[in-house]
Amino acid sequence: MRAAGPRDFFSAPPTFFFADARSATQLFIFFSVPQGKPRIMGKEKVHMNLVVVGHVDAGKSTATGHLIYKCGGIDKRTIEKFEKEAAEIGKSSFKYAWVLDKLKAERERGITIDIALWKFESPKSVFTIIDAPGHRDFIKNMITGTSQADAAVLVIASSQGEFEAGISKDGQTREHALLAFTLGVKQMVVCCNKMDDKSVNFAQERYDEIVKEVSAYLKKVGYNVEKVRFIPISGWQGDNMIDKSENMPWYKGPTLLEALDMLEPPVRPSDKPLRLPLQDVYKIGGIGTVPVGRVETGTMKPGDVVTFAPANVTTEVKSIEMHHEQLVEATPGDNVGFNVKNVSVKDIRRGNVRQLEERPPKGGGRLHGAGDHPEPPRPDRQRLCAGARLSHLPHCVQVRRDRVQDRPPLRQGA
Repeated sequence: MRAAGPRDFFSAPPTFFFADARSATQLFIFFSVPQGKPRIMGKEKVHMNLVVVGHVDAGKSTATGHLIYKCGGIDKRTIEKFEKEAAEIGKSSFKYAWVLDKLKAERERGITIDIALWKFESPKSVFTIIDAPGHRDFIKNMITGTSQADAAVLVIASSQGEFEAGISKDGQTREHALLAFTLGVKQMVVCCNKMDDKSVNFAQERYDEIVKEVSAYLKKVGYNVEKVRFIPISGWQGDNMIDKSENMPWYKGPTLLEALDMLEPPVRPSDKPLRLPLQDVYKIGGIGTVPVGRVETGTMKPGDVVTFAPANVTTEVKSIEMHHEQLVEATPGDNVGFNVKNVSVKDIRRGNVRQLEERPPKGGGRLHGAGDHPEPPRPDRQRLCAGARLSHLPHCVQVRRDRVQDRPPLRQGA
C-alpha cells in the first residue's frame, strides 16, 4: 500500500486509500472526489459495528474474509488474485484472510497485527466489521477495535489442542472475552470454528464440550449466556456461515449471518451534543488532515464548526466519508474519516474528543471510574489515563479470586 498523493485525488478513478506510514495501519480511510450529491450510506438499514476477537490462529481473519465474500463485499476476481499470491509464498489457505490482512508483515507471518475495518450487508443490516489481532503482543490494537464495537464475534478454534490453548489461564480467548465485556460490549456471538478439522470431523460432542466450558466462563465474566448464540462453523469451507451445513445436520440453530441479524441494535443518541473520540489522525497528500473515529452521540455534517478538547483547536469540517462513500450526515455508531481545515496532525491526537463549537463539554477536576488492569497500579508508573493523573485507588478487585483487597491511597500528584 502507499500514501495517496495530489495526483491521485484529481485522476480517475477518484477513490483511493491511504496507509499511515508510521504504523502501516489498515483503517482504510477513503476520500473521493465529490461527484453529484453525497449519499447517505446504508441509512435505510440498521447499522451495527462488530469486532471479531479470539485466540491467535483461531481463524478470525479467514472466517471474516469468507463471510465478506459470501455477502458480496468483495468480488471473486479479487479472491482468486489473493489465492494466487498466497500460493506463491506457500500460504494458499490464507486467501480469505488476505481480504483483511494487508500488511506485508501480516501476510508473511500469517497473523493479524493491526485492526482492519470492512463493510458487508445482510437483508436487514449494514455491518462494519472490525478484525482484531489475536496475538497478545498486539493487545492494544485489539482494545482499540473493541472500543468501537456494538457487539463481538468470539471465534474459537474447535480443533484438539487449539481450543484448550485459547481457553487456558493465559489464553487470549479468556482475555478477549473479559476485555470485550469490560469495554461495554454486552452482546456476543460465539463461532466454534474449524469444525472441519480432522481432529473434530464436525462432531457434535466436541461442539457441546466447547459450549459448556465457554458458557461457564462467559457467565463469570458477566455475559447473559442465555442470549449468547454458539454457531459451529468452518471459516475455510463456509459451513453454517450463510447456508445450513450438510456436514452438521445435528445443528438446528441459526447460521452466522442469521445470528448477526438477531443482535439488538443499540440506542443511537442523535439528539445529544456531538461527541466523537478520535481513534487516530492522518495526513493525506492532496487532502490534508483527516481525523478518524466513531460518533458516540449527536450528528456531524460538512460545514460544521467543531472544537477538539482538550487541545482547544477549532476548525471547520470539509467532508465526511465512510466505506468509500461521502456522507451528508454522520450519526451515532458511524466509524468515519473527516477532512478538516487548517489543522496540523500535530495539533490533535488520539483520545481528543470532538464536539460542536456551541456545545462543548465541560472540563472536570475529578473523575471516578473503574477499569481492568493486569496488576495493581503503582504511583511511579503512569499508564492508565491520558490527560489526567491517578491520585487515589479506593480498592482493587482480584477477578480470579472474586475478592476485594484494600489498597493504600497513591500519593497525591502521582
